[in-house]
Amino acid sequence: MSEPGVAVVIEDDEDVRNLVDAILKEAGFVVHSAATGREGVEVVRDHHATVVTLDVGLPDMDGHEVLRRIRQFSDAYVVMLTARRDEPDTLTAFLTGADDYVKKPFLPRELRARVTAMMRRPRADGRLALLEEDRSGSVPDGGANAGAVSRGADGGSAGVDHAVIKHNGLALNHKSRTVTLQGSAVTLTRSEFDLLLDLLRANGEVRTRADLVRAARGEYYDDDAYISDADERAVETHIGNLRRKLREDPQSPRFLQTVRGVGYRLTPKSSD
Repeated sequence: MSEPGVAVVIEDDEDVRNLVDAILKEAGFVVHSAATGREGVEVVRDHHATVVTLDVGLPDMDGHEVLRRIRQFSDAYVVMLTARRDEPDTLTAFLTGADDYVKKPFLPRELRARVTAMMRRPRADGRLALLEEDRSGSVPDGGANAGAVSRGADGGSAGVDHAVIKHNGLALNHKSRTVTLQGSAVTLTRSEFDLLLDLLRANGEVRTRADLVRAARGEYYDDDAYISDADERAVETHIGNLRRKLREDPQSPRFLQTVRGVGYRLTPKSSD
C-alpha cells in the first residue's frame, strides 16, 4: 500500500495496542491510539481515520456501541478485535457495520493481510455513504461500494459483461454500484452488493460459501487461503439480509436459491 492514510487503534490492553500500532506503522499508516471507547470515537473524528482497529471488550463501553457511534460520521474501514468466541458476537460485528473481524490471539501478518484486502475496496473519497435502514439492522456503509439509488430498470435475464445485469425484475449496475427492484432503489451494504454481483455473474452456476467469502472479502482470499467457519457464517448472514431487502418469498424465491450443504445460486429466469 502506498500512503494508506490514518489508522486509529482503540484497545485497552497496552501490549496489544502497541503490537497493532507497530503492524499498522509498518504498513505505512500514520497511527493514533486510544485506550477507551469514548476517547477512540473522538480520535477517529479528529483525525479522519481511514482504518480503525476496535477491541470489543473496552472498559467504558461495548465495542459494538463504539462502532455504532463511529458509523454516525465515518466510513472508515473497521476491523473488530476480540478474544470472545461466541458466534452471535461475530454476527453482531458485521450487522453493526464492521468490515472484518479478527479473533485474538492473531498473527501480525494475518491482521496486516486483512487490512490490505480491505483497502483494495474503494470508498467514495472519504464521504459517508447513505444511512441504511434503522439502528437495529444496518449502519452507514462505504460510499462507492454501497448499492445507491437509480431508476428505470425492470425484468430481463442475467448478463455478464454489460454495465447493467438484469434478472426477474432486478437490475444491478456494477459500474455505478446501484440496484433497483421493479424500478425502486434498493440500498445494499458493500458485502451484500458484492455477493449479489457475484451470483448474478455466475448466471445460475452454484457458488460455494467459500467462493462467496472471496467475493465479499477481496483478493487476499485466493484459492489457497484458509476460510474459517466464521467467514462462512458471515456470508450466510449477508445472504439473509440480502433476501430480506429483495423481499424474497422463502417458499418461492425469485433471485437466490440455497443449495443445501454447498452454497447458493441464481434462480432460473421467470416467465413473467
